Amino acid sequence: MKKSLTLLAVVLFTMSAFGQEAVKLINRGDSLFKEKKYAEALEIYDKVIPTLEQDKVKESLYYAAMAALNTAKNEVALAYFDKAISAKNADASLKFELSDCNQYKGLVYVRLKDFANAMASYEKALELAPAKPGPIYYSAASAAFNMNNFEKAVEYFGKSYDAGNKPEDAILNKAMAYKRLNNDSLYEVTLITGFEKFPGNKNISSRLAAIYFTDGNNFYKSGVTILNATLKKVNEKKLKVEDAEYKSEIAKVNEAYSKAVEVLKKSQELDPSNANVQKLIDACKPVK
Repeated sequence: MKKSLTLLAVVLFTMSAFGQEAVKLINRGDSLFKEKKYAEALEIYDKVIPTLEQDKVKESLYYAAMAALNTAKNEVALAYFDKAISAKNADASLKFELSDCNQYKGLVYVRLKDFANAMASYEKALELAPAKPGPIYYSAASAAFNMNNFEKAVEYFGKSYDAGNKPEDAILNKAMAYKRLNNDSLYEVTLITGFEKFPGNKNISSRLAAIYFTDGNNFYKSGVTILNATLKKVNEKKLKVEDAEYKSEIAKVNEAYSKAVEVLKKSQELDPSNANVQKLIDACKPVK
């Protein structure tokens, strides 16, 4: 009996000593993490964390996840983030946020091009009411865009813009999402909003200029169509230039040309490099 008690004491002492050493290693890993020595920290975490109970690991699970994230160990990062989430749910006093865990899980999934899970992670992060939702809105919008979920992309790029997070990129990408939805009117309206807010953004102004050029060209073509039909009647002796109908049709031509010039000048102002704009303006000379 005495011998058994002695063996038990030795085992307990060994386990205690091992546990103390493991805690020291965890603390060493935490120090390395804070020094941004992520690979060294992760090596320690991978060896020690599986040997300790959760209450001994605490914030180190989050540090391990971040160390894996920063060393591109994507699958390892996901596993640690899930463990960190479980730990935080069990102990709300832990000094990291659930929203951060889900946000960074989203980033890992983006790296893996798993945009569906990235989107789910970002939306979970947003459900947790993070202190700074702007970057998460933008990331969720980008994931949605990559999934061809342009409705969600519009929603989240809009929220990113409203939150003041990457507003120039957000408003442009919101416009592009409308474009992919074939909603040309909201595409134009969003670009106009972007240009008014960021007049120096060439990506916005050039796209708006292209819209005005297309509109001007369409007005010009409608005028040409009316003019050709009217001249055809004149050549066929079905209409005379002094007739009221002729004058009415020519008035329609000149009205179309006037509208064309109006929007073409807007295009030219936004993009002076497009020589075709001036050529089209020159083609819109009033007809008598």
